[in-house]
Amino acid sequence: MENNVNRTDLSALKESVEKVKSEIRKIIVGQDKTVELLLAAIFADGHVLIEGVPGIAKTLIAKILAKTISADFSRIQFTPDLMPSDILGTSVYNMKNSEFEFKRGPIFSNIILIDEINRSPAKTQAALFEVMEERQVTMDGKTYKMEKPFIVFATQNPIEHEGTYKLPEAQVDRFLFKIEMNYPSLEEEIKILLEYNERKSFNDLNVLQEVFTKENLEAFKMQIRSIHIEEKIAAYIANIVYQTRTTGDLYLGASPRASIAIMIGAKALAAIRGRDYVIPDDVKEIAFPALRHRVILTPEKEMEGKNTDEIIQLILNRVEVPR
Repeated sequence: MENNVNRTDLSALKESVEKVKSEIRKIIVGQDKTVELLLAAIFADGHVLIEGVPGIAKTLIAKILAKTISADFSRIQFTPDLMPSDILGTSVYNMKNSEFEFKRGPIFSNIILIDEINRSPAKTQAALFEVMEERQVTMDGKTYKMEKPFIVFATQNPIEHEGTYKLPEAQVDRFLFKIEMNYPSLEEEIKILLEYNERKSFNDLNVLQEVFTKENLEAFKMQIRSIHIEEKIAAYIANIVYQTRTTGDLYLGASPRASIAIMIGAKALAAIRGRDYVIPDDVKEIAFPALRHRVILTPEKEMEGKNTDEIIQLILNRVEVPR
């Protein structure tokens, strides 16, 4: 596929990734693939939507990952009565100088965890549009830029729909990945019980050590951009996304933003695995989290009990893999 002579030294990045994984294993059992995809999103400078049933550590895994980065962390619990000003901030009148001052909301942080993003109505969800896409907040005609890094992790429960509001397509499209967390295996669950029984303080995040500084995280992001991708791999990505628009199984196909998401995600995954070039397997793996929230099944396929991952797999089977 490509000669194995590395043009970029990725040893520091790979070493940091291994340190993060070992830190996370102090508290979380399993979920290695989820951790790798979350790290890929951070290196690709993208936001992540984490979906899964309650009790499988969606919130915990995001908090742990944030703890390994030497950066500000903010958590926002979305509720039906949450207002846009509760997220972005509001202008407060200062009696001393008789002027309005902007008091920043919790979104002004580096790593933001939004718990149960689908619990708030459209008006509150819309407050995230500008800040997630342009990494800035405009209030009273003034623009406030977000500090780097700026990554949003959002969780949602796919089962419970009472009291929830479906995320609009424009909002969902702002997430680089949608990661689906599943139940642990039987062996992993036994290990969870045994470790829980042995620990004096379960889920104590103080045992975790910081691995990344803001500076070396930005340096790693620059390295990701220099990861090599051959023209035939880029064409492979474009063909996969094009197939989502022409297949009769999907009501809505993916946009060019999805192609870019797959490309930068595949670059990040390659770097995490110590390669400075992308191979088709990287593309195949990233296609699922990059596409599953950007396509919509036809009503017929929904009635047949199909899901988006199954259709993505069919498309991957159909598209010729470059040699």
